[in-house]
Amino acid sequence: MPDLRAAVIGAGRLGTLHARKYAAIPGIKLAHIIDLDTARAATLATELGATPLSDYRLLTGKVDLVTVASPGITHHEIAAAMLQAGIDVLLEKPMAETLAQARELAALASSSGRILQIGHLERFNPAVVHLHSIVKNPRFVECHRLAPFTERGTDVDVVLDLMVHDLDVIMSVAPSEVASMEAIGVAILTDRIDLANARIRFQSGLIANLVTSRVSAKRERKIRFFQPDAYISVDYEARSIQLYRKTPPAQGANFPTISAEQIELGEGDPLADEVNAFIQSVRHRSKPQVTPEDGLRVMELSEQIKRVMQTDAT
Repeated sequence: MPDLRAAVIGAGRLGTLHARKYAAIPGIKLAHIIDLDTARAATLATELGATPLSDYRLLTGKVDLVTVASPGITHHEIAAAMLQAGIDVLLEKPMAETLAQARELAALASSSGRILQIGHLERFNPAVVHLHSIVKNPRFVECHRLAPFTERGTDVDVVLDLMVHDLDVIMSVAPSEVASMEAIGVAILTDRIDLANARIRFQSGLIANLVTSRVSAKRERKIRFFQPDAYISVDYEARSIQLYRKTPPAQGANFPTISAEQIELGEGDPLADEVNAFIQSVRHRSKPQVTPEDGLRVMELSEQIKRVMQTDAT
C-alpha cells in the first residue's frame, strides 16, 4: 500500500507524542507539524523530518490523516475543517467544548464518509482491555482520577479535561442509560470547575461514583468495580488489576471465602495502539475503535453532569 501522509495539529506535550508515534510507523509519512507557535512547530518538525506550518487550513490536499491535539476549545473548528477537506481525523479529548459541537462533528463525519476516531486513550490501556473479559453485571463503580495542578487543559473544566476518561470506560464495559444523577463542582485555581464529584444511577441498576480533581496534592488514577461475584480494582497507571472472587464455603463453613489474584498486564504502549488502530481504520475504511457515537455518549453525560452542578448551585 502507498504511504499515508500524516500531520499533527498542536505541538504541545500530547501532539509531540502523537508526532513521534507517526514518525516511527512504517507506511506513514509524517508530512507536517502545525502550531501557532512557529518556533515550537519548527523544532519538532526538524526532529522528525516534517515540514512546519502555522495554519491548519494549508493542509488541504497535502495529507490523508491528522491528529488534532490543539486546545480543547479549538477542536470543533479544526476537526470540522479537516473533515470537510476530506481528511480523516484522530481527535484528542475532549471531543468538543459543547454537546452541540460534538453532534455537528459526528454528523459531518457521517455525511463526508471520513473516519473520526475520538482520543479516549484509556480504551487502549492493557488493564482496561482486560476488563471486558471479567466485568459482568457490575452493581457499583468507584473512580478516583486525581492530579496536581498544571496549566495544560485549563481551557476546559475538569469534567471535559479528565472525568471523560472514566465516563468512557464505564460506558464501554457497562453501557446503560442514566436514570438519575447528583453532582457538585468547585472552581479552585481557575475560573472553571477544577474538582468534581458525580454520582450516577444507571437504568441497569449500576451506581457510579466519580471523583476527579486537577488540584490534588497527589496523583491517583484508579477505578473499582463491585459485582455479585467479584471486586475488581484497576490501577490505570500501573496497568494492573487486583481481582477478588468469591469461592464456595468450605465444608462446614457458613460463608464463602475470598480468592485474590494480582494481574500484571505489562507496560504496553496505549498511545501507539491508539494511533495504529486509527491508521488501520483509515486504510481499510472501517469503523474506528472509539467511534463518534462513543464520544457523543460521553459528551452527553458530561453535559448532564454540568447541568446538575449548575442547578444545585442555584
